[in-house]
Amino acid sequence: MQDRKIGKACDLQVRQKQTVLNLHSAGILPEVIAMQLDIGKEEVERIIRDEGIRKEMKRKPARQASEASSLGMFYLDAVVNIDNIIKSAQLEIWKSLKGEMEFNISREDTQNFLGKAAGSKVTFVILYIDIVGSTRLSMELPVDKLAAIIRAFTHEMSLVVSAYGGYVLKYLGDAILAFFVVTDKSNMYIPCINAVHCGRSMIRAVKEGFNPVLNQEGYHELSVRVGIDVGEVVVVQYGWNIQSSIIEDKRQIITKKAHHDILGYTISMASKITGLAEPNQIVIGQHVYDVLENEQRDAFKLLSIPSGIWGYVSSKTGDLYNLYARSSS
Repeated sequence: MQDRKIGKACDLQVRQKQTVLNLHSAGILPEVIAMQLDIGKEEVERIIRDEGIRKEMKRKPARQASEASSLGMFYLDAVVNIDNIIKSAQLEIWKSLKGEMEFNISREDTQNFLGKAAGSKVTFVILYIDIVGSTRLSMELPVDKLAAIIRAFTHEMSLVVSAYGGYVLKYLGDAILAFFVVTDKSNMYIPCINAVHCGRSMIRAVKEGFNPVLNQEGYHELSVRVGIDVGEVVVVQYGWNIQSSIIEDKRQIITKKAHHDILGYTISMASKITGLAEPNQIVIGQHVYDVLENEQRDAFKLLSIPSGIWGYVSSKTGDLYNLYARSSS
């Protein structure tokens, strides 16, 4: 019994360490990581420092893609602190409305990962989240307040994606497209369940984090929709991101990095699935539903959709591709 307890404690420490490193690689500040995971800032900095020393001693080319995606092989809901996610959302929406928030999220880790897979097919769990009624918001709110709300929304949702081992691919106005890497197609459970729990935490961050502050400040509450599906995508390069900088001797340095994106049926499906969700609801595709455990499936109900609205078939069975809906938690 004692050995079992020690083993569980060790596993928790390993998962926590990997979560810290993943957030750090995404450009998240140590104090924000500490708040997200409910651990001391000193502990976060120690983990980051030790990892730097380990890599230096190894003196081998960094295997960024495999290291970054390895986080997807762990069930992360056990180490992500939802209370801190909610607290962070409350703080950032308040700061943003007051004009005091800084958007400090980097997507460099996303581009680094995609660069390793450029020109190939990979399997991703795609998560799409958008704000319900954003057109109404744009008509009712002053431009600065609308921008403040969207900025806080994208910032906090990006943190949640990173906490669950995912990558933000792009921001689409009031929506975010993210992905979770499947490293073994014979075992898609972990990235799928991490994506599902990520969506659940996003909804709670909006309902319990943003909305109490928005109410207090006299604004309408937000609702979101989440769609999740899994399948193959193709990683492609679209031109270059070119940056210019001036160094100390006033010389201009031009640097360019390849810009990558993903294409595929799964992305279109996730977007369409999201459009069928009710406010504060997660809808998943059949392929995601099939890999969940029975207890987790029980939280989802088959979505009844008129044939004129949904007619997509499963690539595996040739039958109608079912969708399953879960209410917010």
